Formats: sequence, C-alpha cells, structure tokens
Amino acid sequence: MRIGCRARTTRNLSPIEAREAPSTFSITRCIPITQQDSGRHLLLTRHNATSVTATGRARPAQAGDALDRFSPHDTIPHHLDRAPRRPGRLEPPVPPPSRRLCPANKAALGPPPETRKSQLIRTYTSLLRTTPLILFFQHSNLTADEWSALRRELNASLAAATPEGSAVDGRDVHLQVLRTRMFNVALKLAEFYDPEVAKAKAGVQTGTRGPLVHDLSMAAYEAMKDFEAPEDSAYAQISPLLCGPTAALVFPAVSPAHLAAALKILSPSPPKFPAPTRKKNPGYYEPQCQSALQKLLLVGGRIEGDVFDVEGVKWVGGIEGGLDGLRAQLVYLLQSAGLGLTTALEGGSKSLWLTLEGRRTQLEDEGKEGEKKAEGETKSE
Repeated sequence: MRIGCRARTTRNLSPIEAREAPSTFSITRCIPITQQDSGRHLLLTRHNATSVTATGRARPAQAGDALDRFSPHDTIPHHLDRAPRRPGRLEPPVPPPSRRLCPANKAALGPPPETRKSQLIRTYTSLLRTTPLILFFQHSNLTADEWSALRRELNASLAAATPEGSAVDGRDVHLQVLRTRMFNVALKLAEFYDPEVAKAKAGVQTGTRGPLVHDLSMAAYEAMKDFEAPEDSAYAQISPLLCGPTAALVFPAVSPAHLAAALKILSPSPPKFPAPTRKKNPGYYEPQCQSALQKLLLVGGRIEGDVFDVEGVKWVGGIEGGLDGLRAQLVYLLQSAGLGLTTALEGGSKSLWLTLEGRRTQLEDEGKEGEKKAEGETKSE
C-alpha cells in the first residue's frame, strides 16, 4: 500500500520563473490506495486544502490557488466512495445514485418512465381511433441519416402525387417509429375497451368529474389485463406482425393515389408500383437511401379497422382514380348485377310471350286456310 495524492501548481509559470522561484503545490487530500487503484486518479476538493512550499512550510489554501472544482452532480470514482473517512474532516457530499450517471452541471434527462409510457399509450390510442389507414414496416437498425433520406424522398413523392384541390395533403402523411409494447396495449384498448360498459360496473373509481374510465384508469387496466382477444379479431390478426422494431406510415384519409406514391418509394414492386428512375429522381439512388430500403420491409396494414396483408395493401393502392374510381366500379357492378337480374327475369316471360304469340299466329293462319277451303267448296257447288 502506498500514499497517493494529486497536486497542481498555483499558477502558470514561465520556464525561467519555474527555475528561480520555489514551486508551490496545493495538496488537497491524501488517502491510502491499493496497487489495483493506483491507475485511477483522485478527485481534488477545496475542503481542508493546504499549500506546501518548497521550504516545507504549510499555509492555508488561498482563493487564487488552482484547485480542482467539485460539483454535487459529478461522478465520484468508486475507490473514493469506499475510502475510509477521517474523523474531523469535511467530506464532499455524495450525489444520490439516480444522479450519478447524469453529466456534470445538467439535470436528469427526460421525464420519468411512467410518464412517458402513459403519454405513448394516449398518443397511440388516439392515432388508432382517428386514422383510417396505417401501414406497418419492420426495420433493422436504420441510422438517423437513413431515416432522414427516406423521409425526404417520401415527402417529395407524396407532394408530386397530391393534385390541386385534393382533400388529402401529402404533408400530413408521417413515418414514425413505434414502441411495439406500448402500441400493442393501445391496439387492444382501441378495439375492445368500451368506457360506457366500464361505467356500469360496480366498484369503479369516481373523481370530481365522474367515473374514471379513461384509457389509463384502473377500470381499463382491470378490463384488459386478463382479456383474451378472439382469433377472428383484427387485434389477433395484426399482433403477430408487431414483433421487433416496427415503424408505421400514417395517412389522414384513405387515398389510393397517396398510398401508391408511398409504395413506389418504400416498397417498390413493378409493374404496378415501379421505383422512380435515376434520371427523374437521382436522390432516391443515394447510398443512404438504398441502404435504408434494404432494411425496411412492408408487413401489412390497417385500413378502416380491417387488417390487410401486403397483397391487400397493394390492391387498395392500385385502385385507379382513387375513391371516385372505386365508387364508379361499385356503381358499375351494381348496375351490371341489376341488369343481369332484370334480363334473367324478363327472359322467361319473353319466351312465354313469344311462344303464345307464335301459337296464336299459327291458329289464325289455320283458321284463314279453313275459311278459304269452305268458300271454295261453296262456289263449286
């Protein structure tokens, strides 16, 4: 065991002054350290500091001495925490464990985890209840530059696909990374939890404004903690897709034109959704963008509360003319079905009428021939 300490000169001296004037050191603390800790350096504090000159005389530390500063938020080395405390000496305050990992002179980073999770559940439930079209992608360790390149090309494609006077603005389409566990809880709440049913149950907590049955209430927790989703529900169909890193492309309305523009960038598949050419969009072929596309995989979507696989999503994006084209196709199908039914119903009656009319004509012809024969016989007599 040896004695270790750290010293620093009181001021910066020139080489000539350093040779002529006695060196002055500020010694703040000397504690026994082991050979294992000899490589670590010791923190210096202003507590009980003394200055020792080259002549061996000690004097109290002055304000001008260049001593190391100590902040309550600084991280204290472990060997100082375990060092024995000398009686009668002032020791630096030890910061609480929750603050030891924080940088110096900075507050704790971020809100408490409980607050962040609550806010995520509120955000996701609102998103699921108000957004008619969501696409889900699995991503693999995309960097910030790659996300930026993807969003840049996506925004450019959506802006070009937005016609003038359109009710859907391409700037309202967002690509965001999901916290899968929180989104899973929000999806279950949005599909199965009914606050009106929870109000009718006994033992519901009541606040100043009525029963507490919101998404973060104890009533919602009790209703969903042991709930098993039916196999044919949308939650049961989409929950297997929400595993691992997941991102969502959120549309404010069902717009096949904007959906097709997004698929051409994020999941191109010729001939319906070809990627832009290098001449038309050279930024799409930058290394960062191409690297991001290789790490992105379309796994499905949620459209008007129903779950669609990749082929179903592409079918919706391939509707020509958007919703107006879909309405025109629906009207044509209804008209075709009605016309076919009318033709089928009219076919039998027409056949019967033609048969009866043919028989009547035949009988009339036979009657006329009989009359002519009778008249001929009468004239011959």
